[in-house]
Amino acid sequence: MNSNVINDLLNYNNIKIIQNKDMFAFSLDSVLLANFVKINLRTKNILDIGTGNAPIPLILSTKTKASITGVEIQQDVFELAKQSIEINNKINQIKIINEDINILYKKIPSDYYDIITCNPPFFKINENNKKGNSIYKQIARHEIKLNLEQLMIISKKILKNNASINIVHRPNRLLDIIFEMKKNNIEPKRIQFIYPKIDSEANMILIEGIKNGNSGLIVEPPLYVHEEDGKYTKEILKIFQMG
Repeated sequence: MNSNVINDLLNYNNIKIIQNKDMFAFSLDSVLLANFVKINLRTKNILDIGTGNAPIPLILSTKTKASITGVEIQQDVFELAKQSIEINNKINQIKIINEDINILYKKIPSDYYDIITCNPPFFKINENNKKGNSIYKQIARHEIKLNLEQLMIISKKILKNNASINIVHRPNRLLDIIFEMKKNNIEPKRIQFIYPKIDSEANMILIEGIKNGNSGLIVEPPLYVHEEDGKYTKEILKIFQMG
């Protein structure tokens, strides 16, 4: 039985996205990451690694005319992404590839991309018991197919000089992220902490690294997701383009 559904991708210019309840649906993580990315008129090529059903490419396509490529290793999830691109008439701007990025990046010219985005698996393989999760969710949540070390090695090769990788992750992996970035000549340049609400601990981080960038880290103002009554904050509603 086909359990695919077509949802609105928040309120981004009436963009639709195809989802499947058995797979790992897009979440606030991806929306915040797409909003965090800095794009300018010189941006020509963007790569989204582990694109899922393509929320990040779809959102970025509202902000730039650049060519966007999404890579997704799982065949069924890739099909969702491809359909989402088609129903939004974005096939001339967004290309979706069904391949393992650990293999694909070796075929990509060095110093090619202006921006890389990635909402990577948060958990190491031995963390957060995987029992009961579908294989789709296991691969999305755990470093089974892609870990931080691999991600930064890939980025070092295919990013242009002074180009950026932007990721969303958990605060408890921050030191791992910075270590792997610096090991691969990627300088952490911007970071933003995301909090469920005021007086709570941060549960997400957004971080930008620049290939061969100068040292100097900017800590952006904190972003709070919910008010005390559970409603989205004005800052989040602005990102959703509904506020």
